[in-house]
Amino acid sequence: MLPRPASSASRLHRCTPSSRPPGQRPPRGCVSASLRRWLQAPGSLTARLRAHGAVTLQVTRQGRQTLWPQEREALGTSEGHVREVVLLIDGRPAVWARSVTPLSAVKGPWQAMKGLGTRPLAELLFTRRHVQRDPLVGERLPRHSAERQHIVREWQRLGMAASGPAPVWCRRSVFWRRGQPLQVMESFAPWVTPLLTPR
Repeated sequence: MLPRPASSASRLHRCTPSSRPPGQRPPRGCVSASLRRWLQAPGSLTARLRAHGAVTLQVTRQGRQTLWPQEREALGTSEGHVREVVLLIDGRPAVWARSVTPLSAVKGPWQAMKGLGTRPLAELLFTRRHVQRDPLVGERLPRHSAERQHIVREWQRLGMAASGPAPVWCRRSVFWRRGQPLQVMESFAPWVTPLLTPR
């Protein structure tokens, strides 16, 4: 069983009121009210996107990979099972997401992740028993960060640049089941964040 890593402090100053639901940390950096609502929205993101149109999912890559530094720190391992997807609303790319879990976990409590296909990960995270979620952490990805450069390359490789700029803001959270972590990173296309966030 892996110990839960200590939460790191917010790296950027707050520019918004501190009132927010219990258990959620403020996004890193200055954000609009509508963006903040998306970054801090609890529950299934897929369900919230469906309020704005038909949601489909495209798996862009899945399998064993070397993890990014932030993922290594969060999960306590240098390699893991990675699943990258794009969520589309009425055919328009809306969210780029990356889910990561240790190789041992994908043989254990998170093994169903390998067989999801084009079904959303929410089917595992919000319907299974004994799944706990750490607080959401939102941030603006630095221009030269590995994460942002990777997303931009994927956005272009998949031919999605014509639909609008690649995501800049993201949120992360770690889900736990039977002591094993699974981190989800969700990055929002700029056209999505001004949309109203359903309750």
